[in-house]
Formats: sequence, C-alpha cells, structure tokens
Amino acid sequence: MYIGAHVSAAGGVFNSPKNAAEIGCEVLQMFSRPPQGGKPKPITDELKEKFQNAMNENNIKAAYIHSPYFINLASSKPRIYHASISILREELERGTLLGCKAMMFHPGSAKDVGEEKGAEMVIAALDKILNGYEGTCQLLIEISAGAGAIMGDRFEEVGSFINGSKYSDAIGVCFDTQHAFASGYDLRDQSGLNLVMKEFDKHIGLNKLVASHVNDSKVDLNEHKDRHENIGKGYIGEDAFKYFVQHKDLQNIDLILETPLNDNRAKEITLLKSFRSG
Repeated sequence: MYIGAHVSAAGGVFNSPKNAAEIGCEVLQMFSRPPQGGKPKPITDELKEKFQNAMNENNIKAAYIHSPYFINLASSKPRIYHASISILREELERGTLLGCKAMMFHPGSAKDVGEEKGAEMVIAALDKILNGYEGTCQLLIEISAGAGAIMGDRFEEVGSFINGSKYSDAIGVCFDTQHAFASGYDLRDQSGLNLVMKEFDKHIGLNKLVASHVNDSKVDLNEHKDRHENIGKGYIGEDAFKYFVQHKDLQNIDLILETPLNDNRAKEITLLKSFRSG
C-alpha cells in the first residue's frame, strides 16, 4: 500500500512528482490535460523523459491520471458521447507514454436517456475505448456519489458495466470513501467496513480494486452528494480511515487523497502512513 494525493501539474506534468514529494507522497494523481476542457500538450519524447526522470528523482512509486470532468458516456448528445470516448482512449494512450499505472473516470449522467439506456451506452463506450488498445495504463471506473442521475454509485451497477464489456479483464475500479459513504455504504466502523468489502467482492470482485480515493465527507450517509472533507473533519471520522488503511482486503491498493487543499494535506499523508505502520 502506497499513499499519496492529487497534485498540480501546472506548467507541465513533469512538475507533479516534485509537488507530490514535497507533501510526502509515495504515489500521485494528476490531470494530464486541462480538466475543464481545452487542447492538451502532446506527450513528446522530451516531456516523457522529463516526467520519468522527475518520478525517479522524487521516489514516486506510481502515477495515476484523473480524466477531465466533462466526460459523459451516457450523454444524449452524440458530440459529447463520442468526444468522451475519444478523450478517454487518448488519456489511456497518454498515460501509457508517461508510464502511468492507471486512469480513472466517472461514467457520467443518464438524466437524458434513463438508467437502462445509460447502462447500455456506458458498456458500448467501454468497448469502443478499449478496442485495439495495447497500452499499459489501466482503465479504472470510479465509484460515484450518485447525485441526480449520476451513474456508478452502486456496486451492482459498476459490476454490470465491467461484466457487460468485451474487455472486462482489462477494467479495474477506483473506490472513493466519500462517494461510497454518500451512496449509502457505511464505512464508519470495522463491522460496517467488513460488510462493504464483502458487497464489493460479491458484485465487482476485490481483484478489480486497484486504488482508492481517501476523503472524509461533508455530507452524511446516503445523501448522494459529492462533497469531500479533510480526514477527521467530516461525517466519516478519523477512526474509519484507520480501519480502512489496516483492512486485510486493502493492503495491495494505492490510497490517494483528494481532500480540500489547505495546509493539512501533508499532515493527512503523515496520519495515513501512521495508520499503515501500526
């Protein structure tokens, strides 16, 4: 288990390993392109070398890419649907060039097409994204908080996306403590966490779990809102993260903070590391 955070790649992705090391990260997450839209900088041989050198110099074990925010694999607008597919494939290719471990994304919202049609669209999109892909950066579906018609908040649904794809073996999952909690999965004590992991294994499979975002929650259980809070400051509570870090089923995944940016980030990493060691 390695511990890290989402860090800035402003000025170039090669800056992210240094930014990560400064707060004690062992792994990092970043955007490889502007998250709100816009043309990405190409991954040239020079940029690739600078990034990999920075990873080595700062002793960062692995890098993850988070997809842009505007992705929607259930959009009723063909332009958005097809652009989402194209960009996710492009991000996988960019991640492969950089040597990144995986790229996580949110499936999107089915508000215009309905849940059943939305699921069909997501599965078809997964097949298009992975068709002919031979890269090393893995595609990860991120558990969502389920606000409105946002897809991917239930383990059954995420499992159906993966199992419905022709490329199910290539797809993994990024858990998110805040999103899961907001979706009704109670992680606050040991017994609750055990039940959540049992449910995850039943519907998705623990072998699919690659990484987890570790965030406390500004909203209470089952409120279906995506609202991250600093560790120990929200409704999940500090003890839950100790149980999470020490859980027997989670020892081979990477943990990535996406808590609110403030002076606490380095302290949160130190705290999670202390849970890991004892």
